[in-house]
Amino acid sequence: MASIDKQFAEAAQNWDLETLYTDLASAKGKRLTPTEKLHLRGLLCGYSPGEIAEKLEKNPKGVETDLCATIYKYVKSLVDRRDRRIENWRNISEWLEIDGYRCRSSPQVPLDSLLTEKV
Repeated sequence: MASIDKQFAEAAQNWDLETLYTDLASAKGKRLTPTEKLHLRGLLCGYSPGEIAEKLEKNPKGVETDLCATIYKYVKSLVDRRDRRIENWRNISEWLEIDGYRCRSSPQVPLDSLLTEKV
């Protein structure tokens, strides 16, 4: 399973995955499967279902079907948007960001811009 966690690992840098996994498990009624976590991380990294399928060497239709039956449903429940239609796979990360699951990274400010007086 460690190798699965390495796929789409950059999601962990920008998202509070542990809280998100826990909260989605509550929405689902049981823990997320490793595949569900993997597909979610792919979405959070900005990959489309087709790109996720390509990277995982899976059937694109199968990944799309899995997402519709699992992650999309759980996220809609978690963020209380059950009545909303998912128009685009990007809705998932947008809604999760609105609900505070994205980590706030401090912007990189050049050191010389912090100086009040230049010599």
